[in-house]
Amino acid sequence: MKSDFRKKDLPTGRQASLPARQVSLPARQAYYLTTTLPYVNDRPHIGHALEFVQADVVARYKRLQGYDVILNFGTDEHGQKIYKKALESGKEPQAYVDEYAATFDELKQVLNFSFDNFIRTTDPAHKEAAREFWRICLKHDDIYKQAYKVKYCVGCELEKTDSELTNNICPLHPNREIEVRDEENYFFRLSKYTEALSKLYEERPDFVIPAFRLNEIKTLIKEEGLKDFSISRLKEKMPWGIPVPDDESHIMYVWFDALINYISTIGWPKDMDTFKKYWVDTGGVVQFAGKDQVRQQAAMWQAMLMSANLPPSKQIIIHGFIVGEGGIKMSKSLGNGVDPFEVVKEYGTDALRYFLLRHIHPFEDSEFTMDKFKEAYNADLVNGLGNLVSRVMRMFVDAKLELHEEEKRKINEEFFKELDHGNFYTNGFDNYNLNHSMDYIWDIIKSVDKVITDNQPFKLIKSDSSKDKERAVKDILFAVAQLDFIAMLLEPLLPETSGKIKDLINNHKFPETPLFPRK
Repeated sequence: MKSDFRKKDLPTGRQASLPARQVSLPARQAYYLTTTLPYVNDRPHIGHALEFVQADVVARYKRLQGYDVILNFGTDEHGQKIYKKALESGKEPQAYVDEYAATFDELKQVLNFSFDNFIRTTDPAHKEAAREFWRICLKHDDIYKQAYKVKYCVGCELEKTDSELTNNICPLHPNREIEVRDEENYFFRLSKYTEALSKLYEERPDFVIPAFRLNEIKTLIKEEGLKDFSISRLKEKMPWGIPVPDDESHIMYVWFDALINYISTIGWPKDMDTFKKYWVDTGGVVQFAGKDQVRQQAAMWQAMLMSANLPPSKQIIIHGFIVGEGGIKMSKSLGNGVDPFEVVKEYGTDALRYFLLRHIHPFEDSEFTMDKFKEAYNADLVNGLGNLVSRVMRMFVDAKLELHEEEKRKINEEFFKELDHGNFYTNGFDNYNLNHSMDYIWDIIKSVDKVITDNQPFKLIKSDSSKDKERAVKDILFAVAQLDFIAMLLEPLLPETSGKIKDLINNHKFPETPLFPRK
């Protein structure tokens, strides 16, 4: 997927296109963002990698701007789905979740994920926060007990209406039978907050991005209304979870429990100074989530916050699904799944980050096949960036030239002096269109490569003509300055690659091995 890149969108100079390192923020202004907490009922998949990388890039960008960032992620470890998996594996639930939580802990290393907090919903502090949150909602008359009969998808861990099912099957989990539950549970008065939520959506049209996802929840409210939802399960049927305060015959519903992680991880309710700094003073959290979680994140969670007299989230960024060839959902049974650990083992961390950031649509479903990945890897990384680094550094080292910071700045200003000022790169971050920022960088890569090919400084530097040599030196220094510029632009996106390029330039050396080996 390519954006509509135009030359006039290039910045006029070096400062215009970089993360705003020079911005002075009073007392290191706080910024808080989080991924969702994936269930630990299986190993991480490529969809998890997408969400983690997106959040990581924004966190790195904000740090470069001078913000005091907290990036949160972790694991959701309660619920019937996990309980059943633990029983099937012959393990105690805690031992089972410990095993799979470790794989997500490993994934953050594999993806070069610059997290600040890693929370597990089995953490003692989180459990107590969930129980306190329950007490507050109960005090505000938003929790009540009633018998009910409902259709339930264990895969989603959600109640389902007939309109959400196809032939009585959940389209997201077609291999699971819908359960019919008839029991007495506690409920949360979601319907009470219909007007308040509608007002929130109208006052903040960018509350959910992209806009069509916000329209989904607005349409749901208009056409079906918001229904109260069950927030407990009978302990005798499903004992794995947080006991309900003052009624241990019930276990908290997994969604009610898990959503509270967004505030428990930053100190609520014990460390209110930290909570105020990263939630109240920042306007809330920026949340990344998949398209199957719009109702939970934009309605259920926001109503729960309102019940507890806490400010809503700041913004919710919804991404699509990664699918196999032909738009078919990935699954182990179909053999079309992609293991992020295996991809990184073969191609490296930044190769996977590159594909997810440039070739996967930030908001809509996108295909990921190894054929497409390999094609992009060889065309854009091996023949594109990797080849440019080798060409430029070979000329620079062989010519025994030097390039100082002031010279880099002047060369870049000269290169961009005839171009209009634009913010194509930074807008990509600010609007979460990270593929646009990547397109911007790769257009610069192509333009620098073209200058080298057209002017051939690697030949002119060997000429007996002083005029030819002077032109060659100018072109080589221009290419090195631009390579340094590219490395800076890549810093929040492909941090490992950015560091390698900077090291080559600063130490005036040619890469001993290709930046991206051909596969």
